[in-house]
Amino acid sequence: MTSPAEQLAGLLDLEQIEVDIFRGRSPQEHLQRVFGGQVAGQALVAAGRTTDGQRPVHSLHAYFLRPGVPGVPIVYQVERVRDGRSFTTRRVVAVQQGRTIFNLTASFHQPERGIDHQVPMPRVPDPESLPQLAEEIRDHLGELPETLERMERRMAFDIRYVERLRWEAGELRDAEPRSGVWMRAIGSLGDDPLIHTCALTYASDMTLLDAVRIPVEPLWGPRGFDMASLDHAMWFHRPFRADEWFLYQQESPIATGGRGLARGQIFDRDGQLIVSVMQEGLFRKLGG
Repeated sequence: MTSPAEQLAGLLDLEQIEVDIFRGRSPQEHLQRVFGGQVAGQALVAAGRTTDGQRPVHSLHAYFLRPGVPGVPIVYQVERVRDGRSFTTRRVVAVQQGRTIFNLTASFHQPERGIDHQVPMPRVPDPESLPQLAEEIRDHLGELPETLERMERRMAFDIRYVERLRWEAGELRDAEPRSGVWMRAIGSLGDDPLIHTCALTYASDMTLLDAVRIPVEPLWGPRGFDMASLDHAMWFHRPFRADEWFLYQQESPIATGGRGLARGQIFDRDGQLIVSVMQEGLFRKLGG
C-alpha cells in the first residue's frame, strides 16, 4: 500500500509525450469537476520540467477557464517565454478534450541576498493538540457521510483546523471571514524541491476559499452555494517541505458581486513565512 503522499507524488509525475508537452492523469472521482489544485500542481510540474532545475519557483499566476472532467487525461503545453541571467519564465496551457481549461505563468529565480523581514506568525495551538478533520466531523455527526468517506480515502494531507468547526447557523453570527489550518502531506514526498512546491500548490486550493464562506454557512454542513476557483496566485519566499507541518492562515477582505477574494499566508513550524497566496472564487446561491 502506498501512502497518500506517494499517491500525490504519482499524480504529479507527468508523462512527457513531446518536447515541452506533458500529459497528466486525472483520477475518476465522484466530483463535478477536477480539483483545481491538481491542475495547478501538474501545470507547475510541467513548467519546472523544462528548466535546468537550478532555479526555484518564486511565483505563479493562473486562471481556471473551464471545469476539468474527472477521469480524462489533461495535456500541458509549455512555452519557454524567457531564460534570463536571474529569472526563467514559463507559460503553460492545460488542454482537455480539445479545449483550454487552465493557463499558468510561472517564474523561477536564482536565489540571491537582499532585504530580509516578515510579519510574525500568529500564536495558535500546536497541530498535535488539535483533532484531525475527519475526527472532528465524526465527533459531531457520529460517522462520516459517504462523500466525506471518499474524500478521506483520497486525502493527501492531514488537515487540522485551528478553531473548532461551526455547525449551526447561530454559531456564524459575528463570525469573521478568516480561518487557520495546520497541514502536512501524509507520508514522505522525497527530496525533490519542485515536488514539494507543486504539492503545496495542490494544497493551497483546498481550504483558501473557506474564509469567504465562514460568515455565511458552516464549512462542512449542507452547501448553499456553488463555488469555483477563478484565479490563483502564489509567491514562494523560502524553501520548505510540504510533508512537514505548515500553518495556513486565510482571510477574505471582500466578497461582492458573486465573487469572493481570499488571501493566505503559509508559515513553517519555525514561524518563517514561506508562501503568500491570493485567490478569487465564484459563489452562486444554489437554486437561486
